[in-house]
Amino acid sequence: MNGVKVGADCTLKPHDEVAYYMTSAQEEKRAFSVIYEDENVIVIDKESGVNSEAVFAELCTLYESPQGTQAIYFIHRLDRNTQGIMIFGRTMSASEELKACFREQRAEKIYHALVFGKMPKPHETCTAYLFKDEKSSFVKIFPQNKRASVKIVTEYEVLETREETSLLKITLHTGKTHQIRAHMAFLGHPVVGDEKYGDHVRNKRLHFTRQRLIAKSLTLQRCGALAYLNGRTFTSEKDL
Repeated sequence: MNGVKVGADCTLKPHDEVAYYMTSAQEEKRAFSVIYEDENVIVIDKESGVNSEAVFAELCTLYESPQGTQAIYFIHRLDRNTQGIMIFGRTMSASEELKACFREQRAEKIYHALVFGKMPKPHETCTAYLFKDEKSSFVKIFPQNKRASVKIVTEYEVLETREETSLLKITLHTGKTHQIRAHMAFLGHPVVGDEKYGDHVRNKRLHFTRQRLIAKSLTLQRCGALAYLNGRTFTSEKDL
């Protein structure tokens, strides 16, 4: 910043100059691929290690309006190290409809997660309570309701059991910050490679440096002005 190397959480002032530097490998890495687009929406398959905001910024550049008006609308986020499906609006009306779909749980999000250990049941719907510490951006899970916590519901199905891990299909019935990562860790089966809520000893021993979590599919229902997308499922090409 202003020619001086800085760490995290720096406060910017008007006219500050910020520069960042990448390796050749970082420059060549693809941030996402577009898997569907029309006049109303764009659906992309995001890579791990890429911020959702960076995807949005690149899309804004790629789809810049000749009139200088906004051409891309941010709908939802994925964690930086979560891969998979994201959808963006291309018009204000499409954006509002998509946001309503997510808010009213008319957007079914399916995830695939690789977790440590063998699950106690092949299929289960788990309920708990989540508290988010805004200052640290860290969430805690409790078995009973506590003050300022919110109810979360996470459904899993075992797809495959491996030597030290299990591959799960996860359906979110509520969509809260870090819900899958924190809830699975609370259940004793943290997401492999998760550096925030995971098993640091096993991650280090097995050389996992990024979480194994994919937003595998997105299905929209009762979309109003976007009714032609009703029941349409967009699926990530990525696997764990």
